[in-house]
Amino acid sequence: MIDKLFGSKTRVKLLHLFMNHPGQSFYVREITRLIDEQINSVRRELSNMLEVGVITSDSADNKLYYQVNQRYDYYTALRAIFAGETVTAQQAGPTNSDGAHEQHISIINEIPSLRLALLAGVLVKGSTAPVDVLLVGNVSPAKVKASIAMIEKLEGREINYTVLPYDEFYYRLSVRDKFITEVLAGKHSVAIDKDNVLGEQ
Repeated sequence: MIDKLFGSKTRVKLLHLFMNHPGQSFYVREITRLIDEQINSVRRELSNMLEVGVITSDSADNKLYYQVNQRYDYYTALRAIFAGETVTAQQAGPTNSDGAHEQHISIINEIPSLRLALLAGVLVKGSTAPVDVLLVGNVSPAKVKASIAMIEKLEGREINYTVLPYDEFYYRLSVRDKFITEVLAGKHSVAIDKDNVLGEQ
């Protein structure tokens, strides 16, 4: 029945493969062996999935490798269907509910010595930033890792984060560094700004 819903048996097998192996890459011949389908139909479906954005591709050793795009808007919903993971309503769609947003901020507020924290990327609706969490301060890497792991569990996907010492952030902000400018110019949410640095902008 799920084949009918998704239009193709090969596509369903591919979704099962990718959703059950996030972060793992496969090349075409390997995929055809793993899902036991004809190479032409696999290539056609991979092309469709690339176009939609469900998967990404990268070449290495003269081979084209494919893997699931964990930043795809409906990644968590598809993962719930094809990897049998339970997801909450807040995870299922391309937008984050206010409740989820508040949870993210509350987790980040537990990190000691943070002077500035921004949410963007997959955590903020409409953001195209390359990073999901930007943390500024002299913080404990172990504490940051634990907090990001909690957010990843809530989101059901990997989170891209950057940690900068305060002086470096302030310098990069003052010289209009491309990365910092891109994050601040796009949609983002300020979780912490102890020194009101962004208020001065």
